[in-house]
Amino acid sequence: MIVLAIAFAAAGGAAYVAKNLTTTTVTTVEVDTAETVDVLVASRDIRLGDAVQSDNIKWYAWPKRAAVSGYITKARHPDALSKYSGAIARAPFLSGEPIKEQKLIKVSEGGVMAAILPAGMRAISTPIREETSAGGFILPNDRVDVIVSRRERGARKEEHISETVLRNVRVLAIGQAIEIKDGKKVANGKTATLELSPRQAETLSLAQNMGDISLALRSLSDSLRSGKSGPETGDHDLSGERGSTVKLLKYGVPSRAFGVN
Repeated sequence: MIVLAIAFAAAGGAAYVAKNLTTTTVTTVEVDTAETVDVLVASRDIRLGDAVQSDNIKWYAWPKRAAVSGYITKARHPDALSKYSGAIARAPFLSGEPIKEQKLIKVSEGGVMAAILPAGMRAISTPIREETSAGGFILPNDRVDVIVSRRERGARKEEHISETVLRNVRVLAIGQAIEIKDGKKVANGKTATLELSPRQAETLSLAQNMGDISLALRSLSDSLRSGKSGPETGDHDLSGERGSTVKLLKYGVPSRAFGVN
């Protein structure tokens, strides 16, 4: 009887231990279900100047607290897919990027060039050739210096003069291209459209009638180092006086320096 009692006690203890080993602890995890709103986004990359179509924009569930002002929401603009179809992108969009109304322009509101032109500035075109535009390597958004080469009749003979009339000018377009497309590294075109102030636009117009225009490509690092992003006046004001001239002798060869007051 004693042995049997011990056996029953051992069996009960083993059963208790086995029960504790097989007990599963259930942990409740709370899932944060943030409130979302439908935001209009680009369904694929949209380039500057592209016409927005209904198949390259879509509604996307966006966290409500991350939907900043300016996003187009379905609650406020339920007809946005048809409303903005045909609008022109005045800035590029990446796939999945929210669409902002400020970056779109309707066809009835003007062209792309007028949309990307900053307030107070003017767009003016000038004829160019490959040999006068850095071999065709000048692209939209590059910065250039504008040089005019002309003839000037002096006291004794006719002289050829080249002078920089505008500096650090932004190129808006080469031909009809306003953006680098398909990885294009060389822009071909017969005209360059430049971003100028009204006064500088007059200077360029005068320079075109005085001689041949050349564009000198500026280094990007040079622009960043100088910290200047706007166009500057060149060496001479074509509408003003050039000043007197000084005759120089360098290694026995005579030459002239212009614009000396």
